[in-house]
Amino acid sequence: MTRDAQRMIFERFGITPIINAYGTNTRLSAGPLSDEVADAMREAATASVDILDLQAAACREITHATGAEAGFVTSGASAALLLAAAACLTRLDAGAMNRLPMTREGRCEFLISRSQRNMYDRAIETAGGRLVDVGIPDRVSGAGVRDASAAEFADAITPRTAGILHVAQPHAEPPLPEITAVAREAGIPVIVDAAAQLPPAENLRRFFEQGADLVAFSGGKAIGGPQASGILAGRGPLVAAGLAQMLDLDLPAGQFRAPAEFSALSQLAFFPRTGIGRSCKVGREEVMGLLVALRRFTREDAATRRARWQARLDAVRAAAGLEFEEGAAGEVPLLLLRVPDAPAMEARLRAGTPAVHVNPARLREGILTINPISLHERDCARLGELLRAALAD
Repeated sequence: MTRDAQRMIFERFGITPIINAYGTNTRLSAGPLSDEVADAMREAATASVDILDLQAAACREITHATGAEAGFVTSGASAALLLAAAACLTRLDAGAMNRLPMTREGRCEFLISRSQRNMYDRAIETAGGRLVDVGIPDRVSGAGVRDASAAEFADAITPRTAGILHVAQPHAEPPLPEITAVAREAGIPVIVDAAAQLPPAENLRRFFEQGADLVAFSGGKAIGGPQASGILAGRGPLVAAGLAQMLDLDLPAGQFRAPAEFSALSQLAFFPRTGIGRSCKVGREEVMGLLVALRRFTREDAATRRARWQARLDAVRAAAGLEFEEGAAGEVPLLLLRVPDAPAMEARLRAGTPAVHVNPARLREGILTINPISLHERDCARLGELLRAALAD
């Protein structure tokens, strides 16, 4: 699509496109879809399919990419976390599914390291779970060096513990293998929030290799799928329990056949009513877009991916004519621009036409951060010019 065509679509509804140098931020609609992904979504929109058959096909792709027993596509990583919690709370008990978010006396609590608490863990509570903090986050707060330990998690497990939530970060404590060892001993599952842990592509498999039972990934970040897509993958029965709470099961029971990919669905004593995960559903367009993007992501080597991102940054640098520092967020190269009054310059950029959004994480240090993942190639030179003009004001 040409720049003019894109502008016409948005301006028809009074919307002015922005330049997204922030990154794969949901509020800023994340990054551009490749032509291959957009074409797949457009083609998928021209026919109807059985959604369970579609999710079975998605399961085959996801298991191939991750090594998990099963998986399906959700409407985002937060949706995947909600469904993961629901699966741990109900397993394949249709009556328990019907009662969510209420639970009978029993396992309804999820342990989490206090240093890993974040805005997105509310998905666990939305499903009906209750988060129980473990440990003290002195390492993060700066008051000391300690964090939660695996032994503290073992001590915190009670008959009410439904699972453990681990937020995957490079320096998360306790390390995931120690958490999964404790969980296996207690017979409870571990959910991993890995929404933003790609790249590297190896992370698609790493958390399962370290013992995770369920892992949530975002589809709309580095994978390059639709913004409203995600993946829940893991152990077959738990994945099936999560899927059952998202599916439309409004059909005569005699018509239902559990596909081999989700054979555990045949264990349901009866069909639950529309589940707590109904709002997590995805359409055929998002599923197919995500699957095409996942194949593309797993087949592309890290060097090629990094070179594409670096080329965008090089175009920004060339057009700006400014002195940048180089940085990185894992495999993602960054440009860092030190300016006298970073908050004021960031505000000027956002107030411009087009509005420019940069990553504000280091504004207090006087640094504007340029992340290339969500930059359109067509916007790189314009971004450089706008940075130069904002600095001159």
